[in-house]
Formats: sequence, structure tokens, C-alpha cells
Amino acid sequence: MKINWAESLRRNVHGLAESLGNLCVETFHYMALFAIGGVTAWAAVMAFLEMLEKGHITVDDILLLFIYLELGAMVGIYFKTNHMPVRFLIYVAITALTRLLISDVSHHNPPDLGVVYLSGAILLLAFAILVVRYASSQFPSAKIPDPDSKARGALTEEKGEL
Repeated sequence: MKINWAESLRRNVHGLAESLGNLCVETFHYMALFAIGGVTAWAAVMAFLEMLEKGHITVDDILLLFIYLELGAMVGIYFKTNHMPVRFLIYVAITALTRLLISDVSHHNPPDLGVVYLSGAILLLAFAILVVRYASSQFPSAKIPDPDSKARGALTEEKGEL
């Protein structure tokens, strides 16, 4: 009899601690996402204003804006789905390497072996996207209980990659 009240109290304390912990984690999660999204938007606006101040825009500048666009899209997808879109990180890397390649070729006249290395890195990252997309379509994550559903025993499919 005495053990039952202690076990009930333990379950209540555990439930309260779990709820409070989830609240703290989700609050931090949303605050961090808003901060990252805001900083990304601010950096993109500042880069754009610097381009306007220069009076001309180069391909490097346009690719930099695409990097900011991809980072913003990645934050938005993470905000909506709670899944880190790995493909977008690879897209950012491809765009950054392309920007480096264009900058290197346009500012340094004699192309050297670095151009081949950068091109190989871009090709390797493109292959990585192919592998990630194939793997996520062929091997989706397991079904997990849906915490937001009112139906008892409802399942949701947790996708590995979008």
C-alpha cells in the first residue's frame, strides 16, 4: 500500500520533469531557429546593400546570395519539420565551391590543378546528393508514435531526408 503512493508520486514527478524538460528544449530550439534565420536574413541584406554600394554585381555576388537563400530555406524546412535537411547543406557546399571556382578562374588567369580538385569536389558532392536521395526514398525511417494525434496508437512516418 505504501509503495503504491510512492510509485504514483514518482510517476507524477517524472511526468512533470519530462514536460518541463520538453518545454525548455523546444523553447531553446525555436529561439535558436529564429536567431539563425534572423542572422541569415540580416547577412543577406547587408551583402546585397554592399553590392549596390559597389555599383556592380558579379557572378560571385549572385552565388553568395544563393548561399544565403539556401541557408534560409534550410532554416525554414527545419522549423517546419524538425528534420535537418542534409541535402541543403550539400547544396550550400556545392554553391560555395562553385563560387570559389569562378572566383579563382576569373581572378587568376592561368588555371592550375586546383580547378580540377574543385571540380572533383563538386562532382563528389553531387554524387553524395544522389546517394542521400536514393537512400531516403528506398529506406525511409521507421514509423513512430504520433505525439500530436488524439487517436490512440496513431503512427507517423519519420522521414530520413526531405
